[in-house]
Amino acid sequence: MTTVAQKPHIIVFANEKGGTGKSTTAVHVAIALQARGARVSAMDLDHRQRTLGRYFDNRAETERRTGKDLFIPRHATHDGESLEFFTDTFDALCEGADFMVIDTPGRDDRFARIAAQRADTLVTPMNDSFVDFDLIGQVDPDTYKVTRPSFYAELIWDARKARAKADGSTIDWVVLRNRVQHIEARNMRRVSEALDQLAKRVGFRIIPGLGERVIYRELFPKGLTMLDAREFGEMGLSHVAARQELREMMAALALPERTGDATMPLFA
Repeated sequence: MTTVAQKPHIIVFANEKGGTGKSTTAVHVAIALQARGARVSAMDLDHRQRTLGRYFDNRAETERRTGKDLFIPRHATHDGESLEFFTDTFDALCEGADFMVIDTPGRDDRFARIAAQRADTLVTPMNDSFVDFDLIGQVDPDTYKVTRPSFYAELIWDARKARAKADGSTIDWVVLRNRVQHIEARNMRRVSEALDQLAKRVGFRIIPGLGERVIYRELFPKGLTMLDAREFGEMGLSHVAARQELREMMAALALPERTGDATMPLFA
């Protein structure tokens, strides 16, 4: 009897606007999944900034320097030019993986569009502002009611149609609200209401993401995540809150259980 290998669940982080915490979120999701016992691969499509790839390089250096074992997914960076390179690398990373995490550039990119069509879960991080909202929808300047979807929402709509036509699968589109502020309550409420309107119209889920915290920027040079913070330093109240945010985000993503026995408690 021949056993057919299970296709990995593809998670694509995509947003044509930079500065939304896309790479930081992608890294935390990848490490959280691996800590849960999953076999994880990752691919960075932004060959210019290469934030995801550099994050994992920094992580490997910290592992070498400290002698502590860290979860590091198999990963590669695309060259930004070759379709053959993309296909070969994608296929190689998918082999034997439970999850494939793909980080895309914060700009219009041919390979980001290809990745979006292959996604099982498509995550679009956005900051809590109408500047970021404009990527997916337009609002009336006086009432803040949604007037129409924007170009990116239409792009994802096309990707979903192409995927359904190709293999009958659906793409779970998740808009992830990163860096939510707790001050401008009126603006936050207006953005939230606009997102709810657009979600019903276009068909995406809205979930909480990661807050605006200095700790995330401090962790990058060492390639660490909030899952490693306790082992490498004291846990302040901000760290505890950040770990709770990560826990809630992972639960809200509602990813399939494709893991063996957890290698370590996810939030010990």
